[in-house]
Amino acid sequence: MQELTAAPTDRAREAGAVNLSWGVMESPLGPLGLVVSPEGLVTLTFSAVEEAVATLTERLPARIEHLQRPTRPVAQQLEEYFAGERRVFDLAIDWRLVSGFRAEVLRELRSVPYGTTVSYQDLAGRVGKPRAVRAVGSAMATNPIPIVLPCHRVLRTGGGLGGYGAGLDAKRFLLRLEGVEAPPA
Repeated sequence: MQELTAAPTDRAREAGAVNLSWGVMESPLGPLGLVVSPEGLVTLTFSAVEEAVATLTERLPARIEHLQRPTRPVAQQLEEYFAGERRVFDLAIDWRLVSGFRAEVLRELRSVPYGTTVSYQDLAGRVGKPRAVRAVGSAMATNPIPIVLPCHRVLRTGGGLGGYGAGLDAKRFLLRLEGVEAPPA
């Protein structure tokens, strides 16, 4: 952990580094790593938060500290979601990890309501590119903020479950939590 809280690199100092805080919360899916900036939630990871932080430092000039307090509002809303008390996240999102078509798709994904699903093709149509089904799939696969940007609500065009970064059991769990009967893989 020493590396993650060390002083910013020369590169970070020179480039006007962003301040990031990270923390870990327990969830029904296991530990979730949360990284926030002053602008909002940067990433939510199912894997070790240390890996996510290391990846962030490669992509962004950043000063990173292990501080649970700044991540607490995110954790609170996720706890409410897992308890069935929250259907909409009203968190600020820091979009710096996505751009272009992927950002457009993920912004549209936010409008897919709790307890509903769309297909990759439907989502492509919503952003005005009905033939970009594979690109939508790529945007889902690289979603830096799963659950909050609900890629678990996106299914294969034929109705199949499709994939999910945290595994199909996690996707089924999230869909059931929202009252959706998960289709077969």
